Amino acid sequence: MKEKFKVLILNGSPRKDGNTTVAVKEMEKVFAENGVEYETIQIGNKVIRGCIACNYCYKNGKCSINDDIVNELAPKFEEADGLVVASPVYYASANATLIACLDRLFYSTPFDKTMKVGASVVCARRGGCSATFDELNKYFTISNMPIASSQYWNSIHGRKVGEAEMDEEGKQTMRTLARNMTFLMKSIALGKETFGLPETEKRVATHFIH
Repeated sequence: MKEKFKVLILNGSPRKDGNTTVAVKEMEKVFAENGVEYETIQIGNKVIRGCIACNYCYKNGKCSINDDIVNELAPKFEEADGLVVASPVYYASANATLIACLDRLFYSTPFDKTMKVGASVVCARRGGCSATFDELNKYFTISNMPIASSQYWNSIHGRKVGEAEMDEEGKQTMRTLARNMTFLMKSIALGKETFGLPETEKRVATHFIH
């Protein structure tokens, strides 16, 4: 079985040391303890425009927008065994900058994402976590990516900067999530060697014509 595992972490908060970072750092500790390499990239403080539906990526295998973010993330995502997407909650939704990044990253990358492990992490003062959690998970479920779960929904709470440090249940949820994600990545790697990837069919697209 492969010996080294890599996780790419996208922090969608514009605050470098905000409450979302508290959650991410709990996961980083566990990854380090288990010998999992990780790279955390702050996305929320970047200027990232949304997809313009130009279909340039279909022909060229990369996004047409040169903002030095999405096309740089693509090879890191391809190499990673797992992807963590973390975001603060804005109006029961993820940070729009992160969503713009994910739309373009997932749509423009032609490589197979099957069995890369995905995990969503959300942070809020109080409400909106579940809606944001579901929103982020949809990027994984359309890409044949198993979702790592925890002992509770992957959320942490805090309003003022650093307040999430007091959410002991939230931090424990993050540590459990990282352990489960590590187990999944290792199990999938073993399964690939033993059984290979699941059989694939030629893609069918249904369009109803009236």
